[in-house]
Amino acid sequence: MRIILVTGLGGAGRTTVAAATALAEARAGRRVLLVSEDAEGVEDTGGSAGHGDLRVLRPEPAADFRREFLALQARSGTALDLLGAAPFEDAELTELPGSRPFALLRALREAAGGDHELAVVDLPPLPEALALLALPEQLRRYLHRLLPPERQAARALRPMLAQLAGVPMPAQWLYGTTARWEAELAAVQAVVEDPATTVRLVLEPGPAATRALRTARLGLALHRLSLDAVVANRLLPAGSEDPWLAGLTAEQHRHLAELRAGAGDALHELPHLGRAPRGADDLALLAPARTGAAPAPVPEWTVEDRRDEDGVLVWHVTLPGAAKEELSLVRRGDELLLAAGPFRRNLPLPGALRRCTVTGAGLVDGDLRVRFTPDPGLWPRTS
Repeated sequence: MRIILVTGLGGAGRTTVAAATALAEARAGRRVLLVSEDAEGVEDTGGSAGHGDLRVLRPEPAADFRREFLALQARSGTALDLLGAAPFEDAELTELPGSRPFALLRALREAAGGDHELAVVDLPPLPEALALLALPEQLRRYLHRLLPPERQAARALRPMLAQLAGVPMPAQWLYGTTARWEAELAAVQAVVEDPATTVRLVLEPGPAATRALRTARLGLALHRLSLDAVVANRLLPAGSEDPWLAGLTAEQHRHLAELRAGAGDALHELPHLGRAPRGADDLALLAPARTGAAPAPVPEWTVEDRRDEDGVLVWHVTLPGAAKEELSLVRRGDELLLAAGPFRRNLPLPGALRRCTVTGAGLVDGDLRVRFTPDPGLWPRTS
């Protein structure tokens, strides 16, 4: 099953493009699920005539927060009773800041488990969307550091350890809750990292568009996500006799040329309707090209063995659009902390590099080449 994640600059029309994409694919005969809080002009059709089989899933952060909070409260009921705490009722709970991303991640996991052929997910604006897609892996790493799974094996010794150490040991319910969170986060991360999951970027040609494309390509490459398409939205008609409109169009098309240079064949152009889109008929005019049979593969991060030449291994990390001044590397055990522009990611080192020393790095045409020297005696040189 294909999943298309639609994001872009705020106000560029990403929600409209997501809805138009879903509707066009449904009318072409595919079973489609649209995940969006705000999409207008589309509704569940269930295969009704002229609209195809389109389903709409609208995440509800407030209801999702209440459901999760009440479930946690129920699991902690014994501890709350001992403390004399009064439990909360559903009606008195108000959604807290930060609950929206988790509701969207749960909707993404739900979308991956349906019987449809394609899911189109309307994500927040670009910076927030990239942070959202990185969240499952980051939270799993935090959980592993704070409560390593291997410590659960010592749960029978916990009372004795508590007496010896003089401090309370984590209760079993904490490990159980952690295991549940780990399973849920792993399921969402698997959806994000699936080769059939791609990102569609919506931009309105302007001064910020080229910079946003570069930022998106770098962030997506760092998190191993494939760029499905770049949509240049709300293009003004050329050839106007009005000098004000002609000047505005000329400026927009200068930025459009920059997007063409950066996106190549992935660029799709959509017209400005001269009004806000209204209903399915307008959405039909704004559908990008069909998604195709399969997304383009994500470039492999390969390890090049150069021990015959100068005794090094080179790890090639493909980061299109990266600039040398944006990159920094820090070795952390079996991980490499890579800072690329505004993004951070801990990259697990391939097995061949875990007992090597980082001796240098260079960037060539978006290919970050990290040099490693094997520890003495570990990798005998070939004669």
